[in-house]
Amino acid sequence: MSEQPQLSVVVPVYNEQDNVEPLIREILAALRGKLPFEIVYVDDQSKDGTLSVLQRLKTEVPELRVVRHLSNSGQSTAVRNGVKAARAPWIATLDGDAQNDPADIPNLLAERDKADGDTKMFAGWRVKRQDSGSKRWASKWANVLRSRMLRDSTPDTGCGIKLFERDAFLDLPYFDHMHRYLPALMQRAGWKTISVPVNHRHRASGSSKYTNFGRAMVGVRDLRGVSWLIDRSRRTRTEEL
Repeated sequence: MSEQPQLSVVVPVYNEQDNVEPLIREILAALRGKLPFEIVYVDDQSKDGTLSVLQRLKTEVPELRVVRHLSNSGQSTAVRNGVKAARAPWIATLDGDAQNDPADIPNLLAERDKADGDTKMFAGWRVKRQDSGSKRWASKWANVLRSRMLRDSTPDTGCGIKLFERDAFLDLPYFDHMHRYLPALMQRAGWKTISVPVNHRHRASGSSKYTNFGRAMVGVRDLRGVSWLIDRSRRTRTEEL
């Protein structure tokens, strides 16, 4: 692509070979003709045919770029490396399992265009989640605990579809699993965030890479760490003389 993109859609994937092409086709349908954009897929050392599908589609889709991890590093690292590789000033993220709906990206862009310049993140809010009962229950209580500890006024930080400014994201402290706490981290940096209702879909193929127990064990430690970061934050506006 020769035209400078205004939006980069970053999609981290691990073993999602059957979801890659349908999701890319949906992204194209949602954004072509609306603004210059690129799609940055980050393959986290998939063991199935994910990379082969991406390589084939790269020859057909001029907007598509592919970044490959040389070692399996997790979703937060994949998102960050995708953002670092991105060429646009604004980033939209989607989960690679295709449960997020790319048709919601224009809605997030419209919310951005209405907001003030201090709002740097527009976080998807899955009002009607299409997950198992146990997953919805675990998420509900995790959100209650997180909200009480972090006071981030965000009903759903786990939603994969988000829109944010690239520079603001790259200025955040990086750590594994940070993708689950982006609104709180943005607020810590002094920016506003807005939650936007979005569509949520059943997983069509493949399997989840997380378990409720695994999320809980990691989440407790991460919550304490993010809470510590917020308590120690100091923000000072400056001016050049």
